[in-house]
Amino acid sequence: MIQILRKLFIKNYQNTNDEQVRMAHGKLASIFGIVSNFVLFGIKLFAGILSASISIIADSINNLSDMGSSLITLIGFKLASAPADEKHPYGHQRIEYITGLVVSIIILFVGGSLLKTSIEKMIQYTGVTMDRTILYISIGILSVSILIKLWQAFFNYKIGKIINSIALKATSKDSLNDCISTSTLLIGNIIFLFVADLPFSLDGLLGIIVSVFILVSGIKLIKETIDPLIGVSTKDEFVKSILSEIKKESYVLGYHDLVCHMYGPTKCFMTLHVEVDANQKMLVVHDAIDNLERKIKEEFGVELTIHMDPIEIDNEEINGLRKRVKEVVHEISPKLSMHDFRVVVGHTHTNIIFDLVRPYKFELSESQILRLLQDKITDEGKQYYFVVQFDYEYIDESIRNEEY
Repeated sequence: MIQILRKLFIKNYQNTNDEQVRMAHGKLASIFGIVSNFVLFGIKLFAGILSASISIIADSINNLSDMGSSLITLIGFKLASAPADEKHPYGHQRIEYITGLVVSIIILFVGGSLLKTSIEKMIQYTGVTMDRTILYISIGILSVSILIKLWQAFFNYKIGKIINSIALKATSKDSLNDCISTSTLLIGNIIFLFVADLPFSLDGLLGIIVSVFILVSGIKLIKETIDPLIGVSTKDEFVKSILSEIKKESYVLGYHDLVCHMYGPTKCFMTLHVEVDANQKMLVVHDAIDNLERKIKEEFGVELTIHMDPIEIDNEEINGLRKRVKEVVHEISPKLSMHDFRVVVGHTHTNIIFDLVRPYKFELSESQILRLLQDKITDEGKQYYFVVQFDYEYIDESIRNEEY
């Protein structure tokens, strides 16, 4: 069904890296959300008024807020697709994250309002009876609502996954929350069929349970939408695919210092150091790197800047030291990796210079690592001095740096 809708309403629907195609997907999901949530609002409001149930009426208001959220998401996709300008040279795609944050705040507001109303109903409870016919109608409407919400959650999740949209994934989770809250109300109405007179407000109790669930979900969603605004390490297969293309080039001996800035789901700026043979003609290598940057931009839409690091690969002494240091580094911890290895020989001592990448929370301090290196790398008649620049990864550990 989703595939059919994509083919019908989205031109070139498979090219999801294109900003216009992403916007079309977002528009499709948002319009679907607006229509389906309006239908849910109408039928639940009818059921709530008919049964005089504050929890069902509150749930219908929740659907009305969901309709507003879908409208906000639609506006967000439209604004996010605007081209770069003088004030925003990196584009506007992060607006999509902001709309996801707005949706999360609305979820919190709805949860808080429902909690307040439910507590008041528990306190002010005086007993209630309900006509069985009305109960059956309410149960039928709530059952249909759950099915619609399940379809809505699946629809938003599928489209969100296709275009990697945090806003749509947040909307999908909100829809699942609605399924759970409406299921709770459904169970309450079924209980009313068998137990007509309760000493407490079951409606109010169910409302409290639903509202707490909504509040917890809203807090989680806020964290998920704030993280990309602050900046998180990259885990995407998207980056792995780019690195795979770079490693295909015969002159690339290794890469390191990969920094990836995401200014939206598809707006990526990347910098990278590649190690090349110092004996090659630098102008030839420089031209090859220019071509590689252009190729990555054309195939992946990434603004890539490559820094060239010439290294000696035919010096036996340096190669031997590099191998020994690399083995010791990995012996200290497989979580460590080194790059930019250089050796400067002096009259009294030899400087061994390199960068060492370590995790943010590592059990050994910089001085302890240096002491271990100093103790393990020794040669009679030679004095080694380690000059180490300690770095941190800007990408996920699953995308390891590769050094020569």
